[in-house]
Amino acid sequence: MGTSVQVTPLCGVYNENPLSYLVSVDDFNFLIDCGWNDHFDPALLQPLSRVASTIDAVLISHPDTLHLGALPYAMKQLGLSAPVFSTEPVYRLGLLTMYDQFIARKQVSEFDLFTLDDIDSAFQVITRLTYSQNHHLSGKGEGIVIAPHVAGHLLGGTLWKITKDGEDVIYAVDFNHRKERHLNGTILESFVRPAVLITDAYNALNNQPYRRQKDKEFGDTIQKTLRANGNVLLPVDTAGRVLELIQILEWYWEEESLNYPIFFLTYVASSTIDYIKSFLEWMSDTIAKSFEHTRNNAFLLKHVTLLINKSELDNAPDGPKVVLASMASLEAGYSHDIFVDWAMDAKNLVLFSERGQFGTLARMLQADPPPKAVKVTVSKRVPLTGDELIAYEEEQNRKKEEALKASLLKEEQSKASHGADNDTGDPMIIDASSNAAPDVGSSHGGAYRDILIDGFVPPSTSVAPMFPFYENTSAWDDFGEVINPDDYVIKDEDMDQAAMHAGGDVDGKLDETAANLILDMKPSKVVSNELTVQVKCSLHYMDFEGRSDGRSIKSILSHVAPLKLVLVHGTAEATEHLKQHCLKNVCPHVYAPQVEETIDVTSDLCAYKVQLSEKLMSNVLFKKLGDYEIAWLDAEVGKTENGTLSLLPLSKAPAPHKSVLVGDLKMADFKQFLASKGIQVEFAGGALRCGEYVTLRKVTDASQKGGGSGTQQVVIEGPLCEDYYKIRELLYSQFYLL
Repeated sequence: MGTSVQVTPLCGVYNENPLSYLVSVDDFNFLIDCGWNDHFDPALLQPLSRVASTIDAVLISHPDTLHLGALPYAMKQLGLSAPVFSTEPVYRLGLLTMYDQFIARKQVSEFDLFTLDDIDSAFQVITRLTYSQNHHLSGKGEGIVIAPHVAGHLLGGTLWKITKDGEDVIYAVDFNHRKERHLNGTILESFVRPAVLITDAYNALNNQPYRRQKDKEFGDTIQKTLRANGNVLLPVDTAGRVLELIQILEWYWEEESLNYPIFFLTYVASSTIDYIKSFLEWMSDTIAKSFEHTRNNAFLLKHVTLLINKSELDNAPDGPKVVLASMASLEAGYSHDIFVDWAMDAKNLVLFSERGQFGTLARMLQADPPPKAVKVTVSKRVPLTGDELIAYEEEQNRKKEEALKASLLKEEQSKASHGADNDTGDPMIIDASSNAAPDVGSSHGGAYRDILIDGFVPPSTSVAPMFPFYENTSAWDDFGEVINPDDYVIKDEDMDQAAMHAGGDVDGKLDETAANLILDMKPSKVVSNELTVQVKCSLHYMDFEGRSDGRSIKSILSHVAPLKLVLVHGTAEATEHLKQHCLKNVCPHVYAPQVEETIDVTSDLCAYKVQLSEKLMSNVLFKKLGDYEIAWLDAEVGKTENGTLSLLPLSKAPAPHKSVLVGDLKMADFKQFLASKGIQVEFAGGALRCGEYVTLRKVTDASQKGGGSGTQQVVIEGPLCEDYYKIRELLYSQFYLL
């Protein structure tokens, strides 16, 4: 049997709820993603609460609420205590996202599901990995290797590869194959034939226009509103897709020479951009190369102004403006307040760049047709005054008195428990009943020794103070005491903790408004009003979610061709649609489990560990193939003295084998290669016409399911002429001959 793999969805199947999945690999339990929605509904976490204590490791894929929002709550309330793994941007930006969420809700409610300390505690246990870094687990997870890879959806976003005994389990949700302004596309297509692929059906029914066309339309829509003297509100996330929108606006403003103000408004706006400036190596090749050659940082913003307080926006000069404000759901945060202020002006525009979460105000406004009026709750925190303040202070004093009384009572009980030992508990009283003093020093080893006073024996119940003596056992050499440099190094973890306790910002400071809220201990209360808002402004939705569309998903899955496929996260319609497509075109084993339904996706392959004997390896000739070395082996299976399987040289001369060409020819790349050799080449009817007479085409074995799983042949057609032999020789140069 192969590696045992079970998948149990805890949330986020057959709907658009947050993502959270239990994946067991040989009884080692991974929790992959720990998301929550913008309603912070504890009912969604009931399945997680039943298994939280059994989790051995947590893998986080993206730095938004849907993927990590429940992590602080799960660690505080549900008993989750496993180590957590993510990339550096997911760790940093996820921390800021949770700060923004907490502060936004604390401003308008008595939010008590978790605190800033809970957020810090949860993020302190995260181990940060870089892309393609293999991390070998130990203990119960011995033999399991995890590695994050580029997802292309959010900065630092991750596809997780879990490997055990040569079999791969790939977790790939919310990926994007398209290269964007600030991100490279996913590398999912580089994985071929994994044992298990877990992916989502969220975008299975959607198709998207080309990026440049979409970017131009986005800018034109905004400019049209501004020229009509209207304001534009873009509800955005804290530190995710908003980064791509900022880059588009910077580009468009530069192209069109516009001078309308753009504001980025969140409680952690300046901290977010400060972090982003230091993450250029995680971004697209274009941004990285631009910085490398010209020292031009793409996030030194020329047209976007960072704000952390709505009063700064209110004090801005009158006139049309663009505001990117969190939260994207319009459930809380600055975007909610600005929508209420601007909705009744027909000249204004609310431009949604992503689908609102189910049941939120944003989702309601994206309905077709949109509502003409909506009911909203407007809340704000105000200081207590008059009788309320007096009552609050009296209550706080009463609590302090009760705490003091409880402390004194505990102290008296402690004294009473030692009352019977008052005489014997005094180390200055000689214990005459003892004939011989016990060897007190023998119970203390190493460099720490208690003072031994002859004739005085402190009993085990002694509560009197003792003064320890620490013996200096430092090593000395010819130059004096040996200094260990590690004792004077400030560890990265300590610096990170100090930064987080100070607010988590690059400079160790939280944004001023956020800091004032946290440190403001003045008694206050939340005042709420129900309002009916007439929606007269324009409402527009443009897809900038940064996910591959349905057509691309199907193509990628056919290329990857997993042995077994698990579909999660998507509407019931999208999930069933993709399931039926994959059953026909990708692989025969496609699963779409319900919440808390465990499916066994253990590989049907039999895997064996074998050793390569030194005698065999000494005669093997390796050839370089990209990052790998390959060789042809002729061997027979035997056993070593300890019973393990081993490959041994053949006892007789091996029969000759046919030559094997190893490689993956991409016709577009080969076209450019031929053109560089001076050969006229063009695509025609799905084939590559080379020169006047020769044609190349790829042929796939139709008996195999999936475009990437079948055996592919390259057919060269044409008369036997000089061009034919030249092109054939160039074609062979693209492969490795074994």
